[in-house]
Amino acid sequence: MSKTLLVTGGAGFIGVNFCNYWLKKYPDDQVIALDILSYAGNRHSLEQAEKNDRFSFVKGDILDQSLVETLLREQKVDDIVHFAAESHVDRSITGPDQFLETNIIGTHSLLKAARQVWLTEQADSTHRFHHVSTDEVYGTLTADDPAFSETTAYQPNSPYSASKAASDHMVRAYHHTYGLDVTTSNCSNNYGPFHFPEKLIPLCIINILSGKPLPIYGDGQQIRDWLYVEDHCRGIDLVLTNGRAGETYNIGGNNEKANIDLVKALCDLVDARFAEQTDLKQRFPDAPASKGQASDSLITYVADRPGHDRRYAVDASKASNELGYEPQESFENALGKTLDWYLDNENWWRTVLDGSYRDWIDEQYGS
Repeated sequence: MSKTLLVTGGAGFIGVNFCNYWLKKYPDDQVIALDILSYAGNRHSLEQAEKNDRFSFVKGDILDQSLVETLLREQKVDDIVHFAAESHVDRSITGPDQFLETNIIGTHSLLKAARQVWLTEQADSTHRFHHVSTDEVYGTLTADDPAFSETTAYQPNSPYSASKAASDHMVRAYHHTYGLDVTTSNCSNNYGPFHFPEKLIPLCIINILSGKPLPIYGDGQQIRDWLYVEDHCRGIDLVLTNGRAGETYNIGGNNEKANIDLVKALCDLVDARFAEQTDLKQRFPDAPASKGQASDSLITYVADRPGHDRRYAVDASKASNELGYEPQESFENALGKTLDWYLDNENWWRTVLDGSYRDWIDEQYGS
């Protein structure tokens, strides 16, 4: 049976990948992407999706409850998949207000719209509100701590993770108080195509190609669990279609890596690509490999950010046992696919690197 999905934040990194994934897997479904096109939302990223007549894009704000209600009614939306969020920890430290506005108030606005249309006006219908969250709501781990599970107490340590924790609680409350059919997934660090260049992996790829320093916070020993974005999309699919109402599911990649080890692996991978593909030296003359140097020569240690969590690790056994979730991509293969995407899509990331982005990088890491 076909259905219609409303994907908030559909022009963002994970939202774009999810739209492409869903359109490919479910050829009878309609997908509507809602995005305000803030700095991290890129309409150009949806070029592939917009070739599909089952896809439509709406520029709008999740805070606009009236707009969302209209979309739910007129487009006969069956499910909401809620990605829209401010998500960069560093930005939340320097400007937390926008994180509270988007992540808390914006999520509540969506919940109010869903309650009004689905529960009040269409009380006999079946719908689902799926909320996409982060492992950062759980706080930080020591080297010996067990991985985060769905029963781990929330201990957010940044304005970003605190705002996401609050939104998680609102979603839960709308299920228990009003009976809204909801699910939540808490994922680990994503990477892959269309990743905005302020995040670690795309930032390092682009800086290597441009011959610029690779800024590493503190000692670089912060550990993260890395999840390829397509595996994340598969996990959301399973939760959305088979997850139990009111439940939370962790989605992880089973790939714990220290930041410095990840960056060094990426440097080695770039050097290997330059050795294999001689045209890269002409395309990227400022890259160290074009000058016979190793990419890891660009590694530069910078002062650690305030309150930097030391380790995240995700226990995805609940999603595995209940839904059959398992990441399909190995870290090495997926990192190579990610690098190749950036090498093949130079125009995309050069377009993203406008003045406002450069100003942010200079402010955060030094020019």
